[in-house]
Amino acid sequence: MDVRPINEEYAVSGQISPEDLEEIKAAGYRSIVCHRPDDEQPGQPSFASVSAAAAELGLEARHIPIGQTGVTAEAVQSMVDALDEMERPMLGYCRSGARSTACYQQTAHLRN
Repeated sequence: MDVRPINEEYAVSGQISPEDLEEIKAAGYRSIVCHRPDDEQPGQPSFASVSAAAAELGLEARHIPIGQTGVTAEAVQSMVDALDEMERPMLGYCRSGARSTACYQQTAHLRN
């Protein structure tokens, strides 16, 4: 797992598994946002499995999938809502971290 901090409130990572969540919590993250659609790649952990494991550890998780069409206005608004409603620091993940980074960066003009 390669966690890359964007700032004090948000970091990104490639795909995580339920087994990674104890390490994520120990690193101080308080919530998780998944930007990867389920079944994007064979064998990837489902959001439901990650979310259930997160809940057992007291971490809130939200699914804001970003598919082939790229970051949409709806996804950006959902991310703004997540940032307003969920505890931080937050970890966003997708296949490589790129969609999670792009979606977060596009929230800046809506959060001022």
